[in-house]
Amino acid sequence: MNAGTQLHTVDSDRDRQLVRRACKKDTAAFEALYRRHSGNVYGLCLRLTSDRAIAEDCTQETFIQAWKNLAGFKGESGLGTWLHRIAVNQVLMLRRRGQAQKRHLEAVGQDWAVDVAADGKSPRPGTQVDLERAVGSLPQGARDVFVLCAVNGYSYEETSSFLGVAVGTCKAQLHRARRLLKERLDR
Repeated sequence: MNAGTQLHTVDSDRDRQLVRRACKKDTAAFEALYRRHSGNVYGLCLRLTSDRAIAEDCTQETFIQAWKNLAGFKGESGLGTWLHRIAVNQVLMLRRRGQAQKRHLEAVGQDWAVDVAADGKSPRPGTQVDLERAVGSLPQGARDVFVLCAVNGYSYEETSSFLGVAVGTCKAQLHRARRLLKERLDR
């Protein structure tokens, strides 16, 4: 066993110990789990939403849901993977609520703000576009798949399960994301 595998096993063992304690309502153990995993969960949420405040809310809600459902964690996957699944679900629920709110606002005649960066155009022509901004400007489906597959290393099968789409859709979206990123970063 190499050092990387040994470290991963130690981390997994530590997570299992903390989960067992947290399931017995040990808040210090859950706080330790939060400290160990909140940065990765926040990073995932930020890349999926491109909004710090929303990412913070989704991260907080992820850990609230994790606390409520920790007894249901079976350990078939790593705790980080389980938390990522909850986080993706939080982001998707937020989007559904946002779309419902948008339809309601349009129905009552209020203007809806348009995110200039969402259409792939830089708000200030000629500025240097960095990778995070380029990822954030991807269409939602392509961004979701890119973040899960290319950034977080999930397989097409895991990603399709997280997002509730076909594996073929994941492959197509990842190809689209890479093509769009190359175009945007070449500018």
